[in-house]
Amino acid sequence: MKKRLLASIISLLALSLPRMVMGQNLFVANAANGTITQITPAGVPSTFASGLNFPLSLAFDSQGDLFEADEGSGNIYEFTPSGVRSTFATGLGSPEGLAFNSGGDLFVGTSADIFEYTPAGMKSTFAAGAVGYPFGLAFNSAGDLFVNGSSIYEYTPAGVRSIFAAGIGNPSGLAFNGVGSLFAVGSGSIYEYTPGGVKSTFVAGGLGNPAGLAFNSAGDLFATTGSTIIEITPDGVKSTFAGQLSDSTGLAFQPVPEPSTWAMLSMSALTLLGLRRKI
Repeated sequence: MKKRLLASIISLLALSLPRMVMGQNLFVANAANGTITQITPAGVPSTFASGLNFPLSLAFDSQGDLFEADEGSGNIYEFTPSGVRSTFATGLGSPEGLAFNSGGDLFVGTSADIFEYTPAGMKSTFAAGAVGYPFGLAFNSAGDLFVNGSSIYEYTPAGVRSIFAAGIGNPSGLAFNGVGSLFAVGSGSIYEYTPGGVKSTFVAGGLGNPAGLAFNSAGDLFATTGSTIIEITPDGVKSTFAGQLSDSTGLAFQPVPEPSTWAMLSMSALTLLGLRRKI
């Protein structure tokens, strides 16, 4: 009986661990060659999707499906974790940025408006009027949407717009860290803003032409710089994570497992250790 239970636990761990590792993979949109690259935590790249038309931005939903803004076709594509593609939305004028809110709605920045899609694909206009080229979209913990343009704009959940920050020179990628500070690319540097809007320079130049930003679960910041991905620790130490890409733009990390999965793994490991002592 104990041996059968031990075998069941080992099988459970075998099924769960790949998901845990997979959750740390980084996905990169490569606009120039129409592909999406998947990169393991060790920096090993592989092609996740190809045949796209100028992919710009990426975003994961809570189920682990990847969404891609395909600027050349005006479509939003959805990919299952295994890479099966379907069309989520069509007929958009130059879709640029993507972000999910906590309720699971997808927000799409275009050259004209910002649109909101329910998980079922129902479309509405969240904010009308162009703000530039909204490549960077990011939500804070309060549910406010931050959008790049000629400035960095903040939208309340009701769609009321204000200017959060100006004067950093054509901001592009946006990302929030775990304590609510906003990181933004502008003029070849990366800036950090406290929730109150106090600005500091996180990385001063030396990045080429950075675009997309994303944080991993350890709090390291990743930035696209054309042909390379740069990793920056919370204290600003910079290293090259991956290279030999083709005009990389948007970044997205696959979601980490749900807390229930972590709890299940921990309980299974403890049970396994106890059984090993008795067998």
